[in-house]
Amino acid sequence: MTHGLPLPDGWLAPAALAPLDGSEVFRGGDAGSVLDFWRYAMPDLRTNTTRGLLAEFLVHRAVGATTRNQEWESFDVPAPGGLRIEVKTSAYLQVWGQRALSRIQFSRLRGRVWTPEEGTAAEPSYNADVYVFALHTALSHADYDPLDVAQWSFYVTSRADVANGRDSAGLATVRRLCGDPVGYRELAGRISAV
Repeated sequence: MTHGLPLPDGWLAPAALAPLDGSEVFRGGDAGSVLDFWRYAMPDLRTNTTRGLLAEFLVHRAVGATTRNQEWESFDVPAPGGLRIEVKTSAYLQVWGQRALSRIQFSRLRGRVWTPEEGTAAEPSYNADVYVFALHTALSHADYDPLDVAQWSFYVTSRADVANGRDSAGLATVRRLCGDPVGYRELAGRISAV
């Protein structure tokens, strides 16, 4: 099944897997556990890719989502009730040395939809109902704590506000579109309000 729909006859369907808890061990050699893999794959929550996943996780938790999106889906968080949420992240600090704080930019606002049945769409589109722009606000490496949700500011708006042909937006544009940011505790309410 794909997206809860049956696949056409003759298609190879992936089996459902139980969620992992980290204690599972790799078989056939001394390769360690799933937790060992997680430590290898994501040892630093500040890297660009992992920071994006962390922001998606925070939005997922804030809205009470019970399922994770499929990796190929054209949005990040499937909220209860069917709301599709796209999460974009940026930060002033990176995990490498820098001469100055990074310019805040949120990119890839549009994406090409992909489905197993149809492949990749010819044109990019805006594919979420709500857009969350998650900004990690730490301004010094000494203060940067990826586990402190208070260091995130969340700007929230609807697809209608984003969908004007733009592929990216700087912080000034995001502020104009979204208004004041909210903290983690207010995030679910802001998403509902949009």
